[in-house]
Amino acid sequence: MFKKRMLGLFRLFRFELPLTAGVCVILGELLALGTFPTTAEIVLGFLSFFFISAAALILNDYFDLETDKINALEMPLPAGLVTGSDVILLSIAVTILGFITGYLIGFEALLAVVLVWAVGFLYNWRFKKAGFIGNLMVSFSVGMTFIFGGITVDRPFEIIVWFFAITVSLINLGEEIAADAMDIEGDRKAGTRSLALVFGREKALKISGAIFLLVVAAGSLPFLLGWLELIYLFPILLMNAVILYSTSKLLDSRIVNRRIYIRWIYLSGLVAFLIFIIIRMVR
Repeated sequence: MFKKRMLGLFRLFRFELPLTAGVCVILGELLALGTFPTTAEIVLGFLSFFFISAAALILNDYFDLETDKINALEMPLPAGLVTGSDVILLSIAVTILGFITGYLIGFEALLAVVLVWAVGFLYNWRFKKAGFIGNLMVSFSVGMTFIFGGITVDRPFEIIVWFFAITVSLINLGEEIAADAMDIEGDRKAGTRSLALVFGREKALKISGAIFLLVVAAGSLPFLLGWLELIYLFPILLMNAVILYSTSKLLDSRIVNRRIYIRWIYLSGLVAFLIFIIIRMVR
């Protein structure tokens, strides 16, 4: 029984997502500094958002219990591996660890961690099925990982960090709306008020496409305003080319499986960001 309980608690973390959040913080640190941060900055920055992201995911399982009893009986809570009390206590413990590691970085970091935790709690509690508002909350949290990286290395207002944070948030927002459009039947059953259900699939995809086009247009700003040298143009152009091509496919109603193009946009952003970091560090 004890072994099953520990396994259930372990599965609540869904480690790939908190790990990704922690890595994004480190990438934000690298972007802000243009060199390697200290070991303490890497460890504390990673752990803060790892714990806060894990807390949101754990709470998600608690608030989604009734839905999971129907659609996901293999999840730890409906499967009986853990109890509701276990989930709440684990969430509290992980949240406290996130707050402590944020406090060890500094007061600004603690405020950022508390803000992101609050957004995650409100999303799980009230706004997960609210459609566009929920999409905005998720995208905000994604962008904050990079800004938190700047805060961790004491460069909270580094302009290029904010530019990438906003870019990533917009890409995530477009992907969230497009993904909802691909899963319109599932959202209808779950009672989610996605843009696709409110306006229809094709209109929602047009809204998503407009957001992706905004990302492409904004890509020229760092060069026009002198924030970046032309050597950084290649990864931006690469990402924009993939976004434009994928967006054209997402808007083509004749294509049956358009979900793959959402993945292409995500991967193009990741590749462009990594190339950008490499250029920044070797210069």
